[in-house]
Formats: sequence, C-alpha cells, structure tokens
Amino acid sequence: MHPIGPTCRLLRRLTTGVVALAVGLTTTLGVASPAHADNPVTPGDFTGYGFDQCLAPTQSAMDTWWLTSPFTGVGIYVSGASRACTSQPNLTSSWISRQLAAGWRLLPITLGPQAWCTTRERYLHQVRIDWHPANNYVAARTQGRAEADKTIAATSRLGIAKGSTQWYDIEAFDTARTDCRESAKWFLNAWSNRLHELGYVSGVYSSAASGIKMLDDARVNTPGRFTLPDQLWIADWNGNADVFSSYVRNDGWMPHRRVHQYRGGKPETFGGVTINIDRNWLDLGRGSVAPTEAKHCGGAAVYNYPSYANLQRGTTRTDQVRALQCMLQGRGVYNGAIDGKYGDATVAAVRAYRKSIGWQASDTWSRHIWMQLMTVGPKPVVKYGSARSAVRKVQRALNASGVSQLTVTGVMTRTTVDAVKRYQGRLGIRQYGVVTPGTWRALNAGRF
Repeated sequence: MHPIGPTCRLLRRLTTGVVALAVGLTTTLGVASPAHADNPVTPGDFTGYGFDQCLAPTQSAMDTWWLTSPFTGVGIYVSGASRACTSQPNLTSSWISRQLAAGWRLLPITLGPQAWCTTRERYLHQVRIDWHPANNYVAARTQGRAEADKTIAATSRLGIAKGSTQWYDIEAFDTARTDCRESAKWFLNAWSNRLHELGYVSGVYSSAASGIKMLDDARVNTPGRFTLPDQLWIADWNGNADVFSSYVRNDGWMPHRRVHQYRGGKPETFGGVTINIDRNWLDLGRGSVAPTEAKHCGGAAVYNYPSYANLQRGTTRTDQVRALQCMLQGRGVYNGAIDGKYGDATVAAVRAYRKSIGWQASDTWSRHIWMQLMTVGPKPVVKYGSARSAVRKVQRALNASGVSQLTVTGVMTRTTVDAVKRYQGRLGIRQYGVVTPGTWRALNAGRF
C-alpha cells in the first residue's frame, strides 16, 4: 500500500520514544523572549530539509540536532482529538519561542476528525467527518470550521504568529466513495476559509494517493468550487528530496507551495541523539532567498571572488585591493581612496588592522587574514537552506581557505554544505555540514 504519512505509526513511536544522549555540544540558544513577543511567522520562506514525529522532542534533543542535523523544518502535533500523542509534555509556549529564536521553521499539525471511510481501525472509534450530503454537506463544513477555531486557540496559546501555516492531517481513506470524498472536501474547504478569516495560511497534509490526489483533482476538474489549501504536504515515500509526486500534477501548488514527506518511520541519529522521524523536503513562501546585499564604498568594491590572493606592494590584483580597502574602511582603519593601489596608506591600514586583532605585524595581506576579516560580526548557526548575510561570510571565507570556489549567493545550497564538510574534514572537525560555533571560530582564526 502507498505510504500514508506520520500518524499511521504514531502508536508505535510512543514505544520507540526519543533517546537523548548527552554529547556536550555547545548551544547558541540564549534565554528566549516572552512566548508571544516577536515570534516570526512560520515556516515562512524556506527551501530545505525538515522532519516530523509524534512527540515534540526535548529541548536538549532540539539543541543537539540544530548543531548536527541537516534539518531546519519541524512538524509538531499541536491540536486534534485524533492525535496519538495528545499529551505533549515538551510542547509549551517557551519551547515554541526557543525553537523559533534558534532558527527552526515550525509546521503545526492538527489531527482531528478523519474521513468517514477511513481505512484506519483506530479512527473508526472516534469522531469522523460527517458524510451526510444534506444542505451541501453543512455538517462537514461546520466541523471543519470548528476544527480551525480549536487549532487557532491552541496555537495562539503557544505563541504561533498570525500569517503562519496551519496544517490539517487527513489520513488515507477510500476516495471512491462519493459522500465520504465530497464531505472530506467540504470539511477542508471550511478549514481553509476559517483560517483565512482568522489571518492564517491553510495547509493540508495527506497521502498522495488519496487526500492529495483528491484535492488536485478538485483543482483541475471543478475549479472554483472549493476553497483549496494554500499549501500541500504530500506523503509519498519515493525517497526523492524534492516537491514532486506521480499522484500530483506538476502545475498545482507551484512554485514554493509544497512540502514532500519522502521517507518515513525511521530512527535517525545526529550528535548522539536518536529520534524516530519522517523526512520532509520543504519549498514554501519564496523559498530560501537571501536579502539583497548593501552596496559598499559606492559600489566600487566587489567582495565576491572564487579565490582570494595574497596581497603586497606591487600586486596586480587591483580589484581585490579595492575590496580590501573598502573592508578596512568599514573597520575604521583606512580613510584613503578606493583606488586599488597597495601603497603606503593601504600598508598602514593593514598594519593597524592586524594590530587591532592581535596578529603579528606585517605589510602583506594573506589568505588567513582574508578569512578572519570575512567572518567579523554575528556568527549564527547556518545550515542547508539558510539564506542570510552570514552565509555570504561563510562562502567568502571558504573560498579564501582554498577548499572551494563557490558562487557567493547568501544561500546554503548543497554545494556550500559540501564545501563546509570538506573544510571541517581538513581541520578534523565532525563533518556535519553545519556551520557551528566551532566552525566559525576556525574560520575566524584563519585556519585551513
């Protein structure tokens, strides 16, 4: 049978649990702000890896996986009477705030009434979606609206901001049964409408072969009849970390409106901590897009090079001298012209900067100090899918180190992650591909 998603194994997961082994890793998480203050919209704009599991992990597990795993997205069960994990001891407003502050992208999931013709024995003994067609399935629509209200009450208490996506999990069912199928569509129609009224983005998770195919067929065959979800979460365990499934046409919910659960039900270990998870690929919002970089020195200097030269008097690399002059101007040690000439004024600035950071006096500018200068300032953890100015720092520093010739984009793609792993391997650091505080320290020290 085609995979149907995370909840088909939730009871088994309760016995599997989470094995959290202390590993002594440094965490960059500080004291979180109040639960409802400044929490960002989630998951927002992102392309990259995520996971989901029945129980929200412990804070210790989340801290360790932030530093060691490729994941940034996290599916969490926040509402719904049909959840196997109705008790969520770790899921508090402070837990939500701490994850969002660290950089995790949260996907809150509701597992409430299931389709009347569900194939799961457990759901047959719970409240299901009313199948009666009277008054255009008014009973099902009433249930969908009520479930949205319950969800927002729960997620508001947790501090999940307006504008965030709320996901409804409808597990596999027999879509050939007309009243069951139509009542499910009207239930989800009401779910989406109510979320929109309340200021949230609507999402639906389901088996690709049943619920997702049903929604895609409705999009194509009865356009405009139903309010469809804004985003889809497709359970199709084909092993491909992308947004495609043979059950869904390629033109629907594109671009950047899909999550693909491509592998499920497997214990995975990162940093000594094991969690039984489903793997997901997220492509939402605008995807991972780095903010536009500000112009420097009137646009005269360009910092982005596939490699960085050693500079000294008489160098012909005037382009890189201009970049250096501009950067030293930004550090307050150079006030001369951005002219590309490595003369007395530039030498004096080089000496002044080296002295300011405690390095030995020298008239030359080497790859080591390129790395140091590139990594001045904030040093957040960055990993696959991160899109920010700190990623540009990493890409430039790696190019200066000689392990790569990256295009400087500000987005952590697979190419940049692989370069980080090569750099970590060269220095004997665990090759997680995540730029951790330890990796930042090595880059800032000019080690290669």
